[in-house]
Amino acid sequence: MNKHLFPCKQVIVLSKLKHPHLVTLIGAFSEGWSLVYEYLPNGSLHDHLFHKRNSPPLTWKARTRIAAKISSALLFLHTSRSEKIIHGDLKPKNILLDSEFNCKIGDFGIYRLVPEETARCPSFRRKIERIGAFPYMDPEIERTSDLTFKSDVYSFGIIVLQLLAGRFPHGIVKEVRQAVSCEKLASILDTSAGEWPTFVARRLVDLGLQCCELNSCDRPELTPTMVMELEWLHTAEERPVPSFFLCPILQEIMHDPQVAADGFTYEGKALRGWLASGRETSPMTNLKLTHLHLTPNHALRHAIQDWLCQT
Repeated sequence: MNKHLFPCKQVIVLSKLKHPHLVTLIGAFSEGWSLVYEYLPNGSLHDHLFHKRNSPPLTWKARTRIAAKISSALLFLHTSRSEKIIHGDLKPKNILLDSEFNCKIGDFGIYRLVPEETARCPSFRRKIERIGAFPYMDPEIERTSDLTFKSDVYSFGIIVLQLLAGRFPHGIVKEVRQAVSCEKLASILDTSAGEWPTFVARRLVDLGLQCCELNSCDRPELTPTMVMELEWLHTAEERPVPSFFLCPILQEIMHDPQVAADGFTYEGKALRGWLASGRETSPMTNLKLTHLHLTPNHALRHAIQDWLCQT
């Protein structure tokens, strides 16, 4: 990697990236490799989560909307046609808010382009190793030194948990997992955000913890469907969910609808948990199931995705 040419390439790539939730690159100075971005008057997400500079607390709707916009911007970076980009340093200080509290991601791209020859470069690996202990950094980097798209997913997961809990990142995954296992989800929610709707908090916790799995292959992919679902969450109270989209066990919108022997459709994870506990009866009728096989309900899954797309 030619370190004198690489920043120029970054500037060219970054200047072509246009997305409503990425900070606009205005210019660059060769001295010190400085980049100049647009000014956003409401500071950073970090300021508002931790009440810096007398920043007012963000409501749960604003926080959920911010999670959706971050996911949208990351999906754009990861799937950009010209040159796919890993952010690599996603954190609340790099998420800025405009005058209407719309969020935009900044500080992306500096040396984190995906091309293989760059990723294999020793100097690139050394930079990653130096920031590997950072609380938003993918813990897998300590072992592999490889920055991947799933590294951004991990950072996103930490931020989602912070949006919920309003706490610093150190130890937040363990803390939230413990609260969930003890069925004390409310104990970790940031009350300054207002009264969180239970199904919104549960879905964000579930997503945040999935994104923070230590093994990157266990983390979800960033997909348009995930982005659309997050977009839907902050308008959920304004748009009632059709009852047949809800899992009878969890009473939450289904992502993996599965038909059981009783003819009812359930969220796959919920029903497998029901059966794994030794039960052989229907959660709906309490009658013994004729078999324990599950059948994917593709028609309902597509209907739910189409409905989410209409948000």
